[in-house]
Amino acid sequence: MTHNLGKFEAFSRADLAVTPTPIEAMPNLARKLGGPNLFVKRDDLTGLALGGNKARQLEFYLGEAVSQGADVLLITGAVQSNFVRSAAAAAAKLRMDCHVQLEDRVPDTDGTHQVSGNVLLNKLLGATIHSYPDGEDEAGADRNLGKIANDLKAQGKKPYVIHLSPGYPPLGALGYVVAAREILDQLETTGTTIDEIVVASGSTATHAGLLFGLRATGSQIPVMGICVRRRADQQAPRVLARCEEISALLDTENCVSAKDVVVDDVAYPPGYGQLNKNTIEAIKLAASQEGLILDPVYTGKVMAGLIHRIQAGAYPKTANILFLHTGGQPALFAYEPKLTEALVAD
Repeated sequence: MTHNLGKFEAFSRADLAVTPTPIEAMPNLARKLGGPNLFVKRDDLTGLALGGNKARQLEFYLGEAVSQGADVLLITGAVQSNFVRSAAAAAAKLRMDCHVQLEDRVPDTDGTHQVSGNVLLNKLLGATIHSYPDGEDEAGADRNLGKIANDLKAQGKKPYVIHLSPGYPPLGALGYVVAAREILDQLETTGTTIDEIVVASGSTATHAGLLFGLRATGSQIPVMGICVRRRADQQAPRVLARCEEISALLDTENCVSAKDVVVDDVAYPPGYGQLNKNTIEAIKLAASQEGLILDPVYTGKVMAGLIHRIQAGAYPKTANILFLHTGGQPALFAYEPKLTEALVAD
């Protein structure tokens, strides 16, 4: 059954992402793992400031910002946040100022982590950088961002705030409602059947948007969310709640049920943004077998989760599995000391 997407067409949208992104086969990796047929959706190629999934999400946030006449964009995220870097790029492209707030989410970071990767790009993109000490206080981070916005208002600016904590309209998730339809169109064109899509599950905007978009257009393709931000028992209800928020935003029924929300936290420990052996191995394997560059925080852990599922016998060898590459490669350089140490140890 195909569901109505409600008020979807009523939302403004900025032109930021290069789409459609390709779907490519990964035969070398599949052969190496001795498992199912593997494909990758290359959302690392969306174009905006080295690409990534956030370009799709920002189209809807920036569409609203422009329609409101905003002249400065505000966003909060981890020190190496891809969303923050992409937002700074979107603001530059649309001739807006940008204030970014970087949260200390990852323990025991070194000097490279604090200045390289996405942090360096934020500076190149002209963003004004603020700091927030508690990476686990989502509501507090958003409140502090609100204070910065109020200061800017007092200076005569028109700020637009992208909130990342729950409870705000999930405009960014609409980017993956669109992506779901894009994927289905591509599969229909090539005559490819996909048995599962594997995706990072963090803020939930990508995971929930994709899941909602598939179900709203009648597709029952399972979506496996690999936890990168929190444990599975915490993540699953957040994904379902985000789907409820999407349905409220679109003023339509929620076509996602609790049984549709499947998450796996096997690759998550020891925590957000913290490397583990399997993630490093997954990054090395994707690079050496397919020339595919993954990142330590999101896609590396998703690939590690996918490899674990293959080795655990979760799929028949004839299955077709689609890995959603959400980008994030700039963060590799922030983890250079630890990655180099691991490579030398080999």
